[in-house]
Amino acid sequence: MIGFLRLAVFAFVGLSVAYLLMSIYSRSVRREHLEKTWAADHPDGGDPDGREAFIEVGMKDYEKSLRRKLIVLVYIIPLILMAVTMYLVNH
Repeated sequence: MIGFLRLAVFAFVGLSVAYLLMSIYSRSVRREHLEKTWAADHPDGGDPDGREAFIEVGMKDYEKSLRRKLIVLVYIIPLILMAVTMYLVNH
C-alpha cells in the first residue's frame, strides 16, 4: 500500500509538471499565432493599443477553447492506463 501511495504522489507531481509545461507552451503558441495574424493584417504595424486589444481578445477566446480543456487529459489518460495495467497484472 505504501508503494502505491508513493507512486501516486510521484505520478501527481510528474503529471503536474507536464500539465504546467504543456499549458505554458500552448498559450505561447496561441499568442504567437495572434501576433503573426496581426502582423499579416497590418504590414505597417498598425496601432499598438489595437494590437494589444486584439491579442487580449484572442487570449480570452483561447481560455474558453476546447484545446485548453483537452490539456487536462494529461492527468486522466496516464491514470487510466496505470489503473488498467494494475488490474490486468493483479487479476
